[in-house]
Amino acid sequence: MAQSNLTFYNGNPSPPQQVETEPGYGHLLNVLVRRRNWVLGILIATLAATAGVTLVMRPTYRSTMQLMVDSNYRTRQASPENPSFSYADPNVEIDNATQLNVMRSAQLLQRAIDSLKPRYSDLTVEKLQKKLAVSTIQEQKGNEKVNTSIFQVTYTDNNRAKTRDVLMALQTVYEQYNVSQQKQRLTRGLAFINEQIPQAETRVSQAESALERFRKSQDLIDPELQSKSLIESLAALQKDQQTNQAALASARTQYLALQSQLNRDPRQASIAARLSQSSRYQALLNEIQKTEVALVQQKLRFTEKTPFVQTLLEQRQQQAVLLRQEAQRVLGADAGALASAGGNLVSIGQLGENDLKFASGLVEAQVSFLAAQARDRTLAVNQAQLKGELQRFPALLAEFNRLQPNVKINRETLEQLLKAKQELGLEIARGAYDWQTLEQPKLGKKVGPSWLKNLLAGGVLGLMLGGAAALMRESSDDSVRTSEDLTKQLPVPLLGLVPELPLPEVTLGSRSLSFRQSDVLDPSTMQVLHWAPFRESLDLIYKNLQLITDGAPINSLVITSALAGEGKSTVALGLAISAARLHQRVLLIDADLRRPGLHKQLDLPNEQGLSTLLMSDRFLGTNAVQNANTYSDLPISVLTAGPTPTDSVKLLSSKRMRDLMSMFEQSYDLVIVDAPPTLGIVDAILAASFCDGALLVGRMGRVTRHEVTEAANTLSRLNLLGIVANGASNPSNYYYDRIA
Repeated sequence: MAQSNLTFYNGNPSPPQQVETEPGYGHLLNVLVRRRNWVLGILIATLAATAGVTLVMRPTYRSTMQLMVDSNYRTRQASPENPSFSYADPNVEIDNATQLNVMRSAQLLQRAIDSLKPRYSDLTVEKLQKKLAVSTIQEQKGNEKVNTSIFQVTYTDNNRAKTRDVLMALQTVYEQYNVSQQKQRLTRGLAFINEQIPQAETRVSQAESALERFRKSQDLIDPELQSKSLIESLAALQKDQQTNQAALASARTQYLALQSQLNRDPRQASIAARLSQSSRYQALLNEIQKTEVALVQQKLRFTEKTPFVQTLLEQRQQQAVLLRQEAQRVLGADAGALASAGGNLVSIGQLGENDLKFASGLVEAQVSFLAAQARDRTLAVNQAQLKGELQRFPALLAEFNRLQPNVKINRETLEQLLKAKQELGLEIARGAYDWQTLEQPKLGKKVGPSWLKNLLAGGVLGLMLGGAAALMRESSDDSVRTSEDLTKQLPVPLLGLVPELPLPEVTLGSRSLSFRQSDVLDPSTMQVLHWAPFRESLDLIYKNLQLITDGAPINSLVITSALAGEGKSTVALGLAISAARLHQRVLLIDADLRRPGLHKQLDLPNEQGLSTLLMSDRFLGTNAVQNANTYSDLPISVLTAGPTPTDSVKLLSSKRMRDLMSMFEQSYDLVIVDAPPTLGIVDAILAASFCDGALLVGRMGRVTRHEVTEAANTLSRLNLLGIVANGASNPSNYYYDRIA
């Protein structure tokens, strides 16, 4: 039969738990509850010792005083006589750590001790430091606590008057130290200023000389202003250049359009316009045209040699000479441009009114275009000059920005030193910090010994020591205390918990089984069998056995334990009754041939039993298997152990034992074998070898981890189905408590 790896706890399967090396809080609480006597004993002893120590303790007194340490530079304000003179600075912070170290310094404490020597000769710096406490008083601001400028000095001693005398001596020392430190600080500060002023004057002179040489060498007054002016001029020049380029593009477009319209260049258009506007030139043109018309008419009638034609030709030639002379007169110095104009005076001088307008516009467009070109070249030259001038300014600005701040800083430093010299001379009586006593020392108040505090401290110490002792005692105890210990210790399933029978249950209650109680049955056994939580726990264990086998029937089962006295026989009897109540035919066999006890619990005769059957070869007789219903009204069959044999191992390992088990499995639905303990003897292993499975019973507080582990390892080779925790606390008891 295959073994399942599930753990059943109160009917619910869960994965097997691994061994835990660190206990949890629940385990620690269980240990403390279990070892409560140790905890309570040590707690009581500690409280008693604390009370005794408190009784013999000397009374303790404590005296306090308060000092306010404030900065003069933070509180000093300007006066009406000198409104500019003010050191007030609300951002000045008090260095509390430094002030605390000064107040506790050995030098100041020694001064106080020297003044107290006549009255308290045993007082030393070490003793004073141990009993003296100096701290700052904090105030709540929002969610945070902020240190104030008030310091509290506390002294604790067994002498009430001494607490006040020590603080008064410290008060005097602190006041004297405050006055002396004020004068020393300011005197040192004034000497430092007098030493720094000549050096500051020298640095100012050097910085100013360097700046002056720079300005003369570069011919500059303020490079930043000059560079800014150049940048503005360059921006204006670039803007003019953009405007001129737009005008140039417009003039060029207009010029090209007019030139394309007239199909002449501006010079030809100018010549044609001047000739077209000359009336004499136009009159000569008219005459030439008339001569041309007459010449054409005559050539149609006559040849060129005809006198009339020759006369007209000579006339036209004379008119052409006059026309050229008139053109030279009109054009004057531009007469030489006639050749470039094509030389055809007739066609050149004949422009209409629109052509004259276009010619005039072309000349104007040419003038505008040439003027824009000239201005563009001039602007480009000026822009290049400005850019070249600006290229040298970055280096000049860098040098100027290095020299000018140096002059400014040195001048400001010198002015501050001169001002501080004047102010410190007037403030020689004041210093950086001012110590003022807010609370005078008084006679010490009794603060100890405190019974409440000492007993609380003793109680806490006692609980800690008791807990530690309980844990140490627990660590030295290897006993299995809880069902969790079993699941952590063993890799087999926990099939259920058998609760411990409480003391109030020693008498039989109203809850009973359906069968009649027998007067001859052992009262303790009957009490357990009639106790409802025990009965329900065995029913649950039997159901878990059925679940763990995945529906496969278990015909025979060995119930054993690691040691004697763990309640295995009671569990076997209860499990047999639970199976019988579920309509199973059950046979309970007492296989403990060395120390049989089942017949005593059930008050059955033991003349015949398992031993007689194993030693006999005859068939199973009717007298060997007894019906428990005959004696105790239990619905099961019982096979007692029989007379004690001389060699139980020989009988349990015989073939006869195997045959008997096979026969019993065929006759009954379930055969339960109550075997001897596993450790020390081999009887339980021999009995388990003839059964379908084994069930291990562990008694809480009786068996140790080592013993139950050894027993489980031994039975694991023989199909160990699980383990039952006997004497454990069972949560199901609460159900009966609520309905009781």
